[in-house]
Amino acid sequence: MGPTAAAVVRLSGMRRSLTGLATYPWSSLFDKLPGFKRMETNKLGVFARIIEAFGVIGPMRHSKWKLRIAALRMYTCCVEDVVFEQFVKQCQLPDTLSTWFLVTQLHVWMCLVRMKQEGREGNYMCKYIVYAMWEDLQQRSAMMKIDQLKIKQSMKAMTEMFYASLFGYDEGILSDDHILLAALWRHLFSFNLTDPRHLELMVEYVRKQVQYLDSFNSEDLLLTGTVRWRPLHEKNPQSVLKADLPAYNDAGL
Repeated sequence: MGPTAAAVVRLSGMRRSLTGLATYPWSSLFDKLPGFKRMETNKLGVFARIIEAFGVIGPMRHSKWKLRIAALRMYTCCVEDVVFEQFVKQCQLPDTLSTWFLVTQLHVWMCLVRMKQEGREGNYMCKYIVYAMWEDLQQRSAMMKIDQLKIKQSMKAMTEMFYASLFGYDEGILSDDHILLAALWRHLFSFNLTDPRHLELMVEYVRKQVQYLDSFNSEDLLLTGTVRWRPLHEKNPQSVLKADLPAYNDAGL
């Protein structure tokens, strides 16, 4: 059920920076994100307000504005710090916008897994990471001059793919390598595989990245949104690495 609009568009020569997003002022950017105003108007439910009043949960540790900026930075890391061409070459994936989306959504999912551990702040960031992804995808599609009707059809297909992949990857990371392998075969390789070693490489890659992201300090992630990725190929991929402390100022910027 791959997107129809992206099938013939090659990405090798495309500018890899965050298309459209990097040139917007922060306030303008979030006004343009799909669902931004609707999400901002969502209040805590009655039950959540009651338990917050009794001190069971308190206000978020950081301002929403800082968390939005951190979320955008985290998504930027999923795009600009991931060498898309390596996945195309090493895993023999087609060089298309659809493949770029599949690789990006895999890294977005790994960030969501990490940030879901951070309570309300993490969940808040997760929403904006996903919104930034859809905005970026729309900007890239428009940049390639894809017909608007085809973009609409592709976005619908990609939305279905994304949420199906979240379920599959969640099941895989909580299970053994066989389940994760099956999820990658479905959602990254789209049931097309020429060499089983490519699947083995990606299972290894996902496991080590999730472990690495788990080593990042919670406050550092909430304040900066900066994540780094281990290389696709390593001499000792099963080694346990810990993240270095990022540098940020008192405002968390």
